[in-house]
Amino acid sequence: MRLDKYLKVSRIIKRRSVANEACDSERVAVNGKAARASYEVKVGDVIECRFGARVFKAEVLSVREFAAKDEAALMYREL
Repeated sequence: MRLDKYLKVSRIIKRRSVANEACDSERVAVNGKAARASYEVKVGDVIECRFGARVFKAEVLSVREFAAKDEAALMYREL
């Protein structure tokens, strides 16, 4: 699954267009490297998102095409 779609489905970022912009402006890194929106997310990847002064770090636990609101938080583990 594409990184921008994963960020939206897991509800880390609310909209896919916002996730895409964050990737383009290099505010999202995967495994310590800046990642483009087209990066293929795999289980075990560590995603780091920078929102101003706040840094959100999470490990990918599962990759699903769709997730209900209560299941979205089960797709990753916050570090």
